[in-house]
Amino acid sequence: MTEITVTKNDAGQRADRFLTKAYPNLTLPLICKLMRKKRIKLNGARTEPNVKLTEGDVFRFYLSDELLSKGEIEHENDFRTVPSEINIVYEDENILLADKPVGMVVHEDNDNTSDTLINRIKCYLWKKGEYIPEEEQSFVPALCNRIDRNTGGIVIAAKNAESLRVLNQKIRDRELLKLYLCVVQGRPERTSDTMTAYLQKLSDENRVIVSDRKTPENRTIKTKYRVLDSIGSQSLVEVDLLTGRTHQIRAHFAHTGHPLLGDGKYGSNKVNKQYGYNGQALYSYKLRFEFTTDAGCLAYLNGREFEVADRNDIWFVKRYNELKK
Repeated sequence: MTEITVTKNDAGQRADRFLTKAYPNLTLPLICKLMRKKRIKLNGARTEPNVKLTEGDVFRFYLSDELLSKGEIEHENDFRTVPSEINIVYEDENILLADKPVGMVVHEDNDNTSDTLINRIKCYLWKKGEYIPEEEQSFVPALCNRIDRNTGGIVIAAKNAESLRVLNQKIRDRELLKLYLCVVQGRPERTSDTMTAYLQKLSDENRVIVSDRKTPENRTIKTKYRVLDSIGSQSLVEVDLLTGRTHQIRAHFAHTGHPLLGDGKYGSNKVNKQYGYNGQALYSYKLRFEFTTDAGCLAYLNGREFEVADRNDIWFVKRYNELKK
């Protein structure tokens, strides 16, 4: 018989979800079967897969060591092997806001890249002694939002399970304001607007198409923007992404005839070369917490706003300002 106690970072989960994370050899169907046969008990009694765990709950397993094996903790692309350097916008005991550089992926991609933003954050927290994998049963520090490899800017990481649950709910219910900067070709007809269209994802081609007509295959997109400045045939624009679809900002502005400068997929390489933009001019530069419901352990963040150190240091803003002179 093996016994484990539910910790604070494990609490709040369904029992079956927790067990699949803690013991990779236990599948959901197998867990259900073992619970029915009382080979997995919670607090000394028969339990159900969907029961919510609380700190201090005790699991007892009447299983083989093989089923309870956690597998290899170390592997070739372990987070300990990557650099721990990250650009920190803000950090406290619950969350970390990182300024992701252009060119870095947030998670491992098809190339099995180990030097990812989340691995750097894990390494950073491990070196600080805030994340000790061997002491965790199911939780690992996690990113709450993601941005593309070729887009830079603020990414939110949760340091504990309660913060992760709160942030996921706040993002889902749009209680966080995330603002982007971009430089678009031309001058939008209106200085501010909320644009609505329909986007279809073409996964095999790694691109999307935007239409003004609804079809069964596409999904509604809403993009709110404000023109901050214009010079010649380009404009510096602030964007509030009201719906978070793949390539939404890039594809939506291109659909209106104002593609992002530096965007080779939805824009014009000829124009990009003409103005000297060698990458897509898009950056997630500002974040504001706007809680309208209970935020639990993160209530102290309500109303606070965070921005990258100096938006004028963003590479394409520098380029834009140079062209103004």
